[in-house]
Amino acid sequence: MSQTASGSNTGSFISIPATAAAGGLTFTQPPQTADASFYKIASGAPITFGWNFTSLIVTPTHLTVSAFCENGVTYPVGPTNGVIDGKATQVVWDLFSYQQANPGTPLAQATYTLSIWDDRGPGAARAAGYLSPNSGLKFALYTPQPYTPIASGWTCQGCSSAEFTMAAHPALVAFFATFAIMLLSGWSLLRHQ
Repeated sequence: MSQTASGSNTGSFISIPATAAAGGLTFTQPPQTADASFYKIASGAPITFGWNFTSLIVTPTHLTVSAFCENGVTYPVGPTNGVIDGKATQVVWDLFSYQQANPGTPLAQATYTLSIWDDRGPGAARAAGYLSPNSGLKFALYTPQPYTPIASGWTCQGCSSAEFTMAAHPALVAFFATFAIMLLSGWSLLRHQ
């Protein structure tokens, strides 16, 4: 038994075999298997997310690309408010331009999950030949701090003597423990004679 589906933008019909796998995508830039990549929110530093489709029989009309922040806010990714052509295999996101254009919802310095889905929405069930939503890519954003020369009053926050804490190195602890044991043992031997 096969399933019939309307083809994207053509009005034609596509027959999907009952044994067909659900369509998907694999992130290629950055690789989905890598640890979270860090990107700076700065002028002239756009980021590119790339992917390949797998087992896709029905090409979506559009893809929606969103970044879900750990603070609960969802951000549209890309220059077209998160909606891109269904055949696209990458999106370029200019974080700085987004930040300038959206002062009411600024990008947070946090970890994000990139999510991509087709016209059926983010909660669409897996279906043979159709794109399954993917939320498998994690990334993080940060804002670089401006350079401050020492002559202009820069200070090291962790270097001041008021904040100095005595952190014991394991070798130092072992040395003092050995010395104390040696001293106490020698004292005990001298006392018994």
